[in-house]
Amino acid sequence: MASIIESCWLYLITHFSDFQLASLGSFLLHESVFFLSGLPFIYLERAGLLSKYKIQTKNNNPTAQEKCITRLLFYHFSVNLPLMILSYPVFRFMGMRSSLPLPSWKVILTQIIFYFILEDFVFYWGHRVLHTKWLYKHVHSVHHEYATPFGLTSEYAHPAEILFLGFATIVGPAITGPHLITLWLWMVLRVLETVEAHCGYHFPWSLSNFLPLYGGSDFHDYHHRLLYTKSGNYSSTFVYTDWIFGTDKGYRKLKALKHNGVEGGRKQT
Repeated sequence: MASIIESCWLYLITHFSDFQLASLGSFLLHESVFFLSGLPFIYLERAGLLSKYKIQTKNNNPTAQEKCITRLLFYHFSVNLPLMILSYPVFRFMGMRSSLPLPSWKVILTQIIFYFILEDFVFYWGHRVLHTKWLYKHVHSVHHEYATPFGLTSEYAHPAEILFLGFATIVGPAITGPHLITLWLWMVLRVLETVEAHCGYHFPWSLSNFLPLYGGSDFHDYHHRLLYTKSGNYSSTFVYTDWIFGTDKGYRKLKALKHNGVEGGRKQT
């Protein structure tokens, strides 16, 4: 397996420059993973499939969904792509490389875990700041246009927010100067995580059912349903930062009420 990955990587670095791989390659990889993972949730919502796992009963109409896709394409090409191009010299300066040999899985895993922990903490505070009155009204309210989120709404945001919260995603790699393959893996996992958090469905196989510290769709969907001053649940991936700073109390109370209601119903039957 390792030899196959190295052979594929050798082909890439032989036929494309570092700049092409790190900027254009990263952009194409991001777009592919984002839309391939996010579009199926639009189909599920329109077709009414797996509706028993849908967190909210309300559905988005096709016009709202199409508006989201159109805006996303505009923002991705006008903000994300230039940002990836302009950030290339910074990552090179910080030590990013694409040459062989590839890093060991131990190194990759350690860096990815570090990125998730650091991103979640930085995102929490950036997101919480965006919920102050002025910033919410002028910036973050764009993201909250969709009170019933679906996968693609994860990146539907004001350009200023894309830059502001995007810092949380790149600060870890900027510190460690990773191999490009580590950076790509981090980007893929981060995209899949944020799409899942906004998907609007809580399945039996959802990761939050198996990892107690992972927030997932149920945790973040609550954030979208409430008014900006009372929402809480500001973290991107994990739940412990909200718990430490007491910004998940409403969510925990609601979960307890639902649990007690279910238990009470069982006892009556």
